[in-house]
Amino acid sequence: MKTYIALLRGINVGGHKKVPMTVLRDLLTTAGFQKVQTYIQSGNVIFQSTAEVSELEKTIQNLILNHFGFEVSVIVKTNQELQAILNNCPFSEERKMESYFIMLSAIPDHNLVDDVAKITYENEEVIIKNDALYFYSSTGYGRTKFNMNTYERKLKVIGTSRNYKTMLKLLSLSSY
Repeated sequence: MKTYIALLRGINVGGHKKVPMTVLRDLLTTAGFQKVQTYIQSGNVIFQSTAEVSELEKTIQNLILNHFGFEVSVIVKTNQELQAILNNCPFSEERKMESYFIMLSAIPDHNLVDDVAKITYENEEVIIKNDALYFYSSTGYGRTKFNMNTYERKLKVIGTSRNYKTMLKLLSLSSY
């Protein structure tokens, strides 16, 4: 059995797409996932399975759609993949701790990445490496002009973001 981290996009935000973590754990356990645990309400699930990543993403999406009645984007990573994303952060250690890590559903086409690199905002920095987008804002995430929907549309991928502390916690919880 392999350990995985499922990252659900856009649940339990502003009263939309409510997914209670206890119900999600039960759904995944009933579906045959092992050692299912969740971390905070924003859609982080650690579990074990013998299935492949693409199958896991579709299974979790279908479980949520069938039970809750709405679609949710799901990105599944291993501990090693998540650790590599954290390790490959191009920012200084100080900035890294204030950064957001956006896991992408695929490595975007390099021509699209080059086009997106032309988008700049004052006090904000975006760097795309492989299947991750790294975001730093000196004024804080709440005051940023950065919009993930714009990047998803232009890169033709789906992404879901986590902050530094959440990344560390997910790595810790999935290190068994």
